[in-house]
Amino acid sequence: MQNITWRTKGTCSQQINISVEDGIIINTEFLGGCHGNLLAISELIKGMKITDAIEKLDGIKCGNKNTSCADQLAQALKTAL
Repeated sequence: MQNITWRTKGTCSQQINISVEDGIIINTEFLGGCHGNLLAISELIKGMKITDAIEKLDGIKCGNKNTSCADQLAQALKTAL
């Protein structure tokens, strides 16, 4: 199992902790941010292939920001490839 700790940039959340195994997302935990929305994202991607999650989340923006918690998650997942 691979554990990733990602310090976010430009978002309300400060950190994302991710566990992956054999290219599959096992668990995701956001520290800070919009708890309900981030819990929902975490549950939706559980069991998903890393590449599929990146494809869906990469480039999503939050308001007038150039990134979002979902985009930061995609950036973190790219480090697992």
